[in-house]
Amino acid sequence: MKVAIYGRKFNDTAIGYVQQLIDCLDENQVELVIYSAFHAYLVPRIKLPSNIQVFSQHHELQAQEIKYMISVGGDGTMLDTVTLVRDSGIPIIGINMGRLGFLASIAKQEIKTAVDSLMRGHFTIDKRSLIRLESDKELFSGVNYGLNEVTIHKKDTSSMIIIHAYLNGEFLNSYWADGLILATPTGSTGYSLSCGGPIIFPNSENFVITPISPHNLNVRPIIISDNQVITFEVEGRSAHYLATLDSRTETLDTHTQIAVRKESFQLNLIRLSTENYLGTLRNKLMWGLDTRN
Repeated sequence: MKVAIYGRKFNDTAIGYVQQLIDCLDENQVELVIYSAFHAYLVPRIKLPSNIQVFSQHHELQAQEIKYMISVGGDGTMLDTVTLVRDSGIPIIGINMGRLGFLASIAKQEIKTAVDSLMRGHFTIDKRSLIRLESDKELFSGVNYGLNEVTIHKKDTSSMIIIHAYLNGEFLNSYWADGLILATPTGSTGYSLSCGGPIIFPNSENFVITPISPHNLNVRPIIISDNQVITFEVEGRSAHYLATLDSRTETLDTHTQIAVRKESFQLNLIRLSTENYLGTLRNKLMWGLDTRN
């Protein structure tokens, strides 16, 4: 069995947990394929098996018949991993080296349990919908999809922008605001939530449109079906605005029209039998931490 590992640089206090992960996988005779930049970071810090392979591009994962992808880090690292697995269908499991995450939900203290579950097949596949951004020019180097959200935001000025939004060609609203978020159910617990958007369950088949600091206070977040195509036209005092896809950003001019739709494929997220979405939600948002409970 081949397992790929992706990660970034992180606090050296977590190095021991990475060593434990490598050792547990090696003990189970797993062939390891590590992202090249992460491998270079680990070489002087931990002991690695001699037969480790490396990869740097998404097509190398499919060529090597990777069974699972392990993301080592936080939710941001998981978002990077999504751009590597693409439409390959490779299931991803996230080990969090910091605080509890919504996506990277396996605590670093649970590495051995997680590896054992992976080897025994004691897990479920949680399918997550993706969001796709289209334009008349190539954006994001052709990797124009994301897991969390598409965000339109002002640039170069403190003045708000005006975002004209259409659903399947029908006019929805002109948002006078700092920006606008179009989030998936997975992304509803991220930037959208911090801007007052609702939490949407992963299998709800919806998008949520959340304005960022709207000028009119009666403009509220709205939930729509994810089978609709949402198009935007942007105007403002600046000739440019920002379009963000998860953690990646492009600068566009106001003549650029963009459309957002549901991506044709989904992400396969591994959930262990010991965890569930509701438990993660309660822990992350600290629900129930009340003296009356």
